[in-house]
Amino acid sequence: MNILVFGAGAVGQAVGCMLAASGHTVSMILRERHRVIIDGGGLAVTGLYGDHAVPAGAIRAFTDVSECAGERFNYTLITVKSYDTVTAADSLRMLDHPGLVAVSMQNGCGNLEVVEERFGPERTLGARVITGFEIERPGLVRITVSADAIHIGGFNEGTVPGSARIIADAVNASGLPCTVTPYIRRDLFAKLLYNSALNPLGAALGVHYGALGDNPHARTIMNGVIEEVFAVMKAMNVATHWDTPGEYMEFFYSNQIPATYHHRSSMLQDLERGSRTEIEALTGYVGRQGRIYGIPTPVCDTLSEIVRFLERNRG
Repeated sequence: MNILVFGAGAVGQAVGCMLAASGHTVSMILRERHRVIIDGGGLAVTGLYGDHAVPAGAIRAFTDVSECAGERFNYTLITVKSYDTVTAADSLRMLDHPGLVAVSMQNGCGNLEVVEERFGPERTLGARVITGFEIERPGLVRITVSADAIHIGGFNEGTVPGSARIIADAVNASGLPCTVTPYIRRDLFAKLLYNSALNPLGAALGVHYGALGDNPHARTIMNGVIEEVFAVMKAMNVATHWDTPGEYMEFFYSNQIPATYHHRSSMLQDLERGSRTEIEALTGYVGRQGRIYGIPTPVCDTLSEIVRFLERNRG
């Protein structure tokens, strides 16, 4: 297949490299500093799922969509930060054709709806990724932890499009565990619970996930986030895989945190690099929806404001 990865940071580089190593034609839209490295020395992935590498020239690297205008891709994997989703989706219009399927592989909620507006529900897929990727050095991505396989599903709940099966099989065959689901929206809200509970607090305190789970004071804060997310979901009339906050907390502390115990969140890494975070797609999203539906979200709002402060007062 001919696949375009739009926004090749750690996730995009890893997925793109593994797809290319397994025989697919892969192009990437990424920052100039990454393009130079990939063009000059290729790309490699190591860690949890073994070693995968492609030489220089195996992946076509671009810095703008216009450089590959006229190309007919089968899939575009959108892996930009959530605050760049609108820009990415708009840019991809110049490549649009009836056979192109867009896959949002991003953190937070709200991205899938943006992509669907541009591509339509029949050509929009969502992916839930709860695997840890880190750029260890330029040209090398390490997969550190994983709480579950990647899930890919269609915009309309209850069905699995053939396009989802095709790309999920390709990702899985590349060595990165991946499966399809008829309930991708539920998965995305499940990830919202997980990321909102862990990422802002871990970023603010500068610690890995396990340090939060081990501390009773951190647990109190995370429990508050989980309760608020459930209250907002109920008001929005959306479902996830657990009926109550207590059911999710049991799974969260006994399964998810142990599986990703040593992981340092991408939000913490963003703050350390002086980069913008995805706070607005996590607890920021919860707070905005809470205000729309009249649901108080004081814990989420406080964490959001702390991270916003840290973004604006670096160093």
